[in-house]
Amino acid sequence: MTAALLDVKDLEVSYPGSGFRAQPFRALKGVSIDIKPGETVGLVGESGSGKTTLGRAVLGLAPVTGGSILYRDREIGHLNRAERRELSSEIQVVFQDPYSSLNPSMTIEQILIEPLTVRGVSAADSKKRVGDLLDQVQLPTDARHRLPREFSGGQRQRIAIARALALDPKLIVCDEPVSALDLSTQARVLDLFIDIQEQTGVAYLFISHDLAVVRHISHRVAVMYHGEIVESGDGDQVTARPQHPYTQRLFMAAPIPDPDRQGERRALRRRLIDEQAAATGAA
Repeated sequence: MTAALLDVKDLEVSYPGSGFRAQPFRALKGVSIDIKPGETVGLVGESGSGKTTLGRAVLGLAPVTGGSILYRDREIGHLNRAERRELSSEIQVVFQDPYSSLNPSMTIEQILIEPLTVRGVSAADSKKRVGDLLDQVQLPTDARHRLPREFSGGQRQRIAIARALALDPKLIVCDEPVSALDLSTQARVLDLFIDIQEQTGVAYLFISHDLAVVRHISHRVAVMYHGEIVESGDGDQVTARPQHPYTQRLFMAAPIPDPDRQGERRALRRRLIDEQAAATGAA
């Protein structure tokens, strides 16, 4: 059995309350999740469910108040700034908004060279690496001399992905990376994520509110609701035949073009209606 690359155990994240005698807000309540090398684990839930907080905790951007975050058997939940900077070569992030995450005054080459320069890579090797990265995310070589504003949303997200790949990370936290894109562009970017994973073996924690997106890319899926994981398992099982009522509601809201799965949805709808009728009758 392959050891976990990332192993989150009983994770708690709390924020101070506001106002007189306000109770702390528990954003995560004993969350456990693991990711194996080369695997994509989809984390799905509505806004406020805690999914982004989990990603931020892995990145060292949220206060861990309980439990543990193990990366390659090393506790990373309470690293100092220098230790976190060192770890950035292995754990990277792709954010939701590709434009705000890119410096608008820098060329694409400057954006991609920046993390390499910090690591002491020579100028010649950095320029070669930029060409390799642009090729990897399927952008033309002359893109290196242009500014972010000259690209479409999908192209900017490819640039953000290239920057995340610059240091050959083992894990990328993808926080709603396609939610700002139109559907056709979403599909192309998701396929790019899959191609890159097949080429490099990188693992993804893929965060989304969209069950259809998570279905497309994930090997396993975890569903978050009010700071807790309420259902997890094989991607096809969780996204096509959900067991928890909350996951079922997400399933009903997600577009499913496959006729067989449309049949599954109709069957689920009938079952939920029958169960509701039975509960009403019992009352």
